[in-house]
Amino acid sequence: MLRVLLLPLALSLTLAAADHWPQFRGPESLGVVEDPKLPEAWGTTRNVVWKTDIPGAGWSSPVVWGDRIFVTAAISSEPKETPKKGLYFGGNRDAPTDQHRWLVYCLDWKTGKILWQREVHRGVPKGARHLKNSYASETPVTDGERLYAYFGNVGLYCFDMNGKLLWSQTWPAVAMRYGWGTAASPVLHQGRLYIINDNDDKSWLAALDKVTGKQLWRVERDEGSNWSTPYIWSTGRRTEIITSGTKGIRSYDLDGKLLWELHGMSSIVIPTPFSAAGLLYLASGYVGDQVRPAYAVRPGARGDITLKPGETANQYVAWYLPQGGPYNPSPIVYGDYYYTLYDRGFLTCHHARTGKEIYGKQRIDPQTTAFTASPWAANGKLFALSEDGDTFVIQAGPEFKVLGKNPLDEMCMATPAIARSNLIIRTASKVYRIGN
Repeated sequence: MLRVLLLPLALSLTLAAADHWPQFRGPESLGVVEDPKLPEAWGTTRNVVWKTDIPGAGWSSPVVWGDRIFVTAAISSEPKETPKKGLYFGGNRDAPTDQHRWLVYCLDWKTGKILWQREVHRGVPKGARHLKNSYASETPVTDGERLYAYFGNVGLYCFDMNGKLLWSQTWPAVAMRYGWGTAASPVLHQGRLYIINDNDDKSWLAALDKVTGKQLWRVERDEGSNWSTPYIWSTGRRTEIITSGTKGIRSYDLDGKLLWELHGMSSIVIPTPFSAAGLLYLASGYVGDQVRPAYAVRPGARGDITLKPGETANQYVAWYLPQGGPYNPSPIVYGDYYYTLYDRGFLTCHHARTGKEIYGKQRIDPQTTAFTASPWAANGKLFALSEDGDTFVIQAGPEFKVLGKNPLDEMCMATPAIARSNLIIRTASKVYRIGN
């Protein structure tokens, strides 16, 4: 009888969670939703509730709260160069000399109409960027009362849901490796906003009061440039701030004290950490390195938990794949399986708890250029959005099978948002709401 009474509560909690997509990769940074009404097929007109042109360039992901969708962008006063798709050298660009405008947009859920837009800064960028990066690549975060929009070398801006600027914070501009620009997004947890700024000048992690913007603490980091968003890991024993870096993975407590570290990452770190199946998953896979690791870490670690030469596990490292890390997309755990989407269009599957290979690299589509957006999962399927704008629907489980392909015919690098049985997909020029 108790189980019968609890079922409606569980269902209501699931539906409530699906109403919002407040940060990069959604609640808990998992990218997983169970919703039978979520569309599995779409195109530029098929299952499109609306599409809205977004002025400017930005690869920040959309975030959703209730009837509001938020995205950021930067508008150049001169025509921008169109990036090539795929992985290549030669994408570095000098800092521009023309004026840019940094903006936050709020879209209406029902119509796609821009409800408000706010310019947070106007001026010449203080740093260079890679051709495939943008000056608005950090995904905003919201708690339903406030929106926090972070623009790397420009600053952090807090708005209420109606677009009133409540406070802002700025820091000195810093140099990023190879002049590639910034991308790590902020995270919220229990009244605090956490900002990581790993760069080639002076790296740091800071906690700010979410209501006032006052800095509560800041710790210096012995790190170079990174593009990985931090992760808040609550294990039941404690809550930790997990950061990925080229010199190592570090865990801090909520007051900025170092708890543990794990060395042995690739020379460029982008994927976001996350937890599932009782483990913490971390990866880095710069395509130019021989070591492109993926790790699964158990809760409770202290000190240096780095693997010794020849080891693939220890007291706290549950398993390790020396060449299992992706470059741009974050991995995903769905059910019993850990999936890795590689930039060049391959998918692998391992057992989430043991790291045992279920299947090796499977080519998704030989015609596809590359993948940058992180995959998501729903209703027994994986979804992988290519830079060409094609979302491939892939059977989840131990057997690899491509089930479908959904084209939007425009470059895509932002990870979609999922809310209220709909997908919110950002392309180079538009935001789409996709629903059955």
